[in-house]
Amino acid sequence: MQLTIISGASSGIGEAIASQAEADGHSIATISRRPGPGTYLEADLSDPAGWPEVSAWIDAQVQSQDWSRVVFVHNAGVVDPIGFAGESAADQYTTNILLNAASPVVLGAGFLASVAKIDAPSHLMLISSGAGRRPIKGWSSYCAGKAATDMWAQAAGMEQAFRGSNATVIAIAPGVVDTGMQSVIRSQNSDAFPDIENFIQLKEGGALSSATEVAATLLALAAVNAGEEFRSVRIENGAILSISDFS
Repeated sequence: MQLTIISGASSGIGEAIASQAEADGHSIATISRRPGPGTYLEADLSDPAGWPEVSAWIDAQVQSQDWSRVVFVHNAGVVDPIGFAGESAADQYTTNILLNAASPVVLGAGFLASVAKIDAPSHLMLISSGAGRRPIKGWSSYCAGKAATDMWAQAAGMEQAFRGSNATVIAIAPGVVDTGMQSVIRSQNSDAFPDIENFIQLKEGGALSSATEVAATLLALAAVNAGEEFRSVRIENGAILSISDFS
């Protein structure tokens, strides 16, 4: 049986991944502030004080039985505060950086340490964003956090390849998905977020992807090992991908 661990699984893409993984017969374990499906750990991943407990909990799930495959989808993230650097609340800015930039690195490293102790293939999928690959006014903390996620995935993936491990590490941007986060984005004012009209037009034009469709692609990709192909794309350890690469 496959173990699939998902952070941020109480809503949006994470919830959709958890639902589909459970339907596929995976054992699922979820981490979020609000109750989630499967074996559940309540945790605020923006609080570094809780990270050791989260890593220990992940390790306990990984070591609990002989899995055929172990997957960790780190999906938890937040776009708030939307506003220019130096004009946003300092506590919200700090929370954004800790959740988006630091927690994937620390918990990702903990996951790699856990799966190094088992023989089953494993896959660490970090949910990234196009915002980590191009600057957006009003999203400086979010852009920085996702850029950090991308760079860590590249370096950690190269390290896993160098060690010849069974772990695959990637970062993937899911595109613009119709979730609660998009509703938050569209509710901003143009002074704090000058690009708001672009996102309104995407919604009105029906250009948003559904969380269910995106989750299906991500879950299928998580079944692929480094060196294998997925929809005619060779997946390398440390790959920085976008879901549009597979359309």
